[in-house]
Amino acid sequence: MSMTAFAAADEITELKNRAQNGEAKAQIELAIRLRDGKGVTKNDADAMQWAHKAADAGNADAQDFVGFAYLRGAVVKRNTALAIAYFKEAADESAQAAFNLGQCYFGAQGTEQDCAKALEYWEKAASKGHGRAAAAAAMAFHAGEGIRRDAKKARQLAERAAELGNAGGLVFLGELQFQAGDMDTAKANWTKASKLMPTSATGHPSQPSDNASAQQGADLLKLVDYRRRKGEPGKFAFVQMPHILQGYNNCGSTACAIFARFQGSDICGWDFKKLCPSPLGTGTDWGHLLDTSAKIGQQWKLVTFTPDDDGFIKATGMLKSELDAGRPVIVDFKYIGPQYPGGSAGHTLNVCGYIAQDDLYILCNPAVATPGLQLITAADLKNFWRSDHYGALSKGVLSRPAFVIDLR
Repeated sequence: MSMTAFAAADEITELKNRAQNGEAKAQIELAIRLRDGKGVTKNDADAMQWAHKAADAGNADAQDFVGFAYLRGAVVKRNTALAIAYFKEAADESAQAAFNLGQCYFGAQGTEQDCAKALEYWEKAASKGHGRAAAAAAMAFHAGEGIRRDAKKARQLAERAAELGNAGGLVFLGELQFQAGDMDTAKANWTKASKLMPTSATGHPSQPSDNASAQQGADLLKLVDYRRRKGEPGKFAFVQMPHILQGYNNCGSTACAIFARFQGSDICGWDFKKLCPSPLGTGTDWGHLLDTSAKIGQQWKLVTFTPDDDGFIKATGMLKSELDAGRPVIVDFKYIGPQYPGGSAGHTLNVCGYIAQDDLYILCNPAVATPGLQLITAADLKNFWRSDHYGALSKGVLSRPAFVIDLR
């Protein structure tokens, strides 16, 4: 064994001894190492036991750790009321707990929805150095999602997020600068974002948020000229959409609110959701989304295509036709993998452009930072644009579903 390995083993032994002697700081550090498999064999159950000990001793980081486990339903049975209780205990000391508590209030997890209170906790977390909280608050104030729009606060919080090196904050601040015509500064911030994580020619739809924001920075740099030029049917199209960052498990309603705002409505994602029968913080049946479009005076229709190669050719033909006419399209993605509960997950988002020569499509995604733009290859679009659980309308049949504006 090398000297470095001996030193690392000694460090873990010392940490375990301190934890066993009741030191809360050592207990939560050991819990994190066990969760991440850092220097020790990964063991989620043991991690939770040590975190519980530290949380019971009043350690704020441990209380956040335990609260998040209950929020996710990881290792322990999901219990949102217990999660929010832990976050409340820790929020005055822990920036992460304050952020998570804001998430709960924003997404009605373990409590009644209270967007104003969510923003209070996000701003508290931002003041403690939490960049993602600053970015989330900035985008909520910008879009008026659940609260009154406030461009000044949105800008201030975007600057705070960027100052803290948050990739999403850099993306959003760059967008504000881009819209104001300050191209050089916008490009500089998108470049900073793109360097925070590894990026590639295009991203992957199921990337973690930090990776996706870095990739967004790279994508936006590629899209600068396209966003300022007129479309060429069959070659290129881009449709600007008024992006809203979604709340917890609210992609369907938020994507639809973005689509509705594009058509002149001022509705936000949560208000769209409240017109559907399913509770806040739960998935939304596409049939209910379609019904809600009529309730707000808009006419949409559902179109579907088969999940095979021929269906994809017809589906992308429809996409390009709509986009060439200046109309975006809502689609539903299906993710498959062991990391998802039940082995799969769904996500609703908009397609707002394409670049034919590069075989790329442009997404407006409610799950990522404003302006929500992401590049996706045709191959990835083919793989992910499919669903058999977008609602009762699917009848359990796998297809490529889309909402389009009904011109009849």
